[in-house]
Amino acid sequence: MEVFKEFTIEAAHWLPNVAEGHKCRRMHGHSFRVAVHVSGPLDEQMGWVVDFAEIKTAFQAIEDEIDHRCLNEVEGLENPTSENLARWLWRRLLPALPALSRIVVRETCTSGCIYSGEAAPGH
Repeated sequence: MEVFKEFTIEAAHWLPNVAEGHKCRRMHGHSFRVAVHVSGPLDEQMGWVVDFAEIKTAFQAIEDEIDHRCLNEVEGLENPTSENLARWLWRRLLPALPALSRIVVRETCTSGCIYSGEAAPGH
């Protein structure tokens, strides 16, 4: 079974590696929608895969680090594409959420990235 919790991040960025004149080379902002998915067996006693509060707690420090910020100024997000943001989020969430199964980043209503990540170190 897979469950998810969604978050909204308001942040600015620009893409430094696109060609001069590309609209994304200029500073702009997004209301990023981030869905954190966790997979695992249903705990028959609790009736859930994971407590949604556990996902929220794991995400809180990350949200504080990137919400209402310029993503380019965050270490590891110097080229903050949706793909790089999803991978960056994965690496930070995995220690607290070892059953993490995917990160979905939507930067607009019609564009985004789904990342299923890499395994935890030692697994």
